[in-house]
Amino acid sequence: MSRPDETGMAMDAALEGRMIDIRRHLHRHPELSNEERETQAYLRQALVEAGFATVRPIAGFGLAVDIVGTAGPSNRKVVIRADIDALPITEASGVPFASLRSGVMHACGHDAHAAMGYAAAVLLDAQRESFSGTVRLIFQPAEEAEPLGGRRVIEEGLLDDVDAAIGIHVDPYTPAGRIAVGAGPYTLACDNFDVIVTGNSAHAAKPSDGVDAIAVACSMVTELQKIVAREIDPYDPLVVSVTGIEGGGAYNVIAPEVRLKGTIRSGREETRQKAWERLRQIFEGIAAAHGAHVAVDIRRGEPAVVNDPEMVDIVQRAGAAIVGRDNVQTAPGWTAADDFAFYSEKCPSVYFRLGIRNADIDAVYPLHHPKFSIDETALPKGAMVLAEAARAFLAKPR
Repeated sequence: MSRPDETGMAMDAALEGRMIDIRRHLHRHPELSNEERETQAYLRQALVEAGFATVRPIAGFGLAVDIVGTAGPSNRKVVIRADIDALPITEASGVPFASLRSGVMHACGHDAHAAMGYAAAVLLDAQRESFSGTVRLIFQPAEEAEPLGGRRVIEEGLLDDVDAAIGIHVDPYTPAGRIAVGAGPYTLACDNFDVIVTGNSAHAAKPSDGVDAIAVACSMVTELQKIVAREIDPYDPLVVSVTGIEGGGAYNVIAPEVRLKGTIRSGREETRQKAWERLRQIFEGIAAAHGAHVAVDIRRGEPAVVNDPEMVDIVQRAGAAIVGRDNVQTAPGWTAADDFAFYSEKCPSVYFRLGIRNADIDAVYPLHHPKFSIDETALPKGAMVLAEAARAFLAKPR
């Protein structure tokens, strides 16, 4: 049993076991973004069995449940977000509850996020008399891929009456059970691009008769890196990555077309706009210089998560109560993206990290790795910090 902390928050052995069972079930049966039909049904049943009478579907294959405190009348509301989708990755973790679906894996910890969200809901439901106002649990689909679930949550008005939001993410680099959080920008904005480079085919023995789309595309990939290396302040975060290149076929034919794809990650809107402009200029300029044609499609994704200082303070105090002050660290953000950013645009929000690294294991496998794994001893701590942070927010005077 997780012992009570100074706030009275505690998790008994039965709830901890149920949380782990839920996490392992979801891990065995992962579903991709916008396909989480079975995940939605399973979590709904788990919540109903725990005594939640009103669990409503949202954002496609998501769920929402409201927990209303009875300590007094209040319109104050706070959201806890738990994402639920998996990734198109073939698992190689070796755990006994590994994915049963070929090519799909919970390699980003969303199975753990959903399980902690469930446990936090049960904890808060048992302590309704200790707070006023409402905690809204959102089990959100499609964090990993478009159309993004976070955007749909906002479009459906699920945060229109909400005063604040709390999100959690497991962190494989931080020791299990520690909390990492900081104020200000905490993830990067994420945009994707697709490029079609069109040249002219020719015999490979006489490339001068054509325009080699592969050679043109390779020049583009090389030149893109100079945007970050030579045009952006080193303290202004920007990452430009080409993640796919496809073209050509026969050994003796100059490729007439090449397709590129990639991602742009940025911390500031001004830098985001500059990156878009410079990408287009580089693609179009190199194509023109080689006598090729280019079509560029850049799609705006989620913005950067920005942590509200007061919400950070609430999580830090909740973390200190649950795991001890020495296990709460002020930490910089990630260059990864998260569509919790749509929540942070809508209301004061905090996105914190829960360490899940096992100290006895030397290898650290990052998020989105086939061998990614979680030290499950951290999960009760994450669930209790979520619950205590939500309760502490509702205790604040408006």
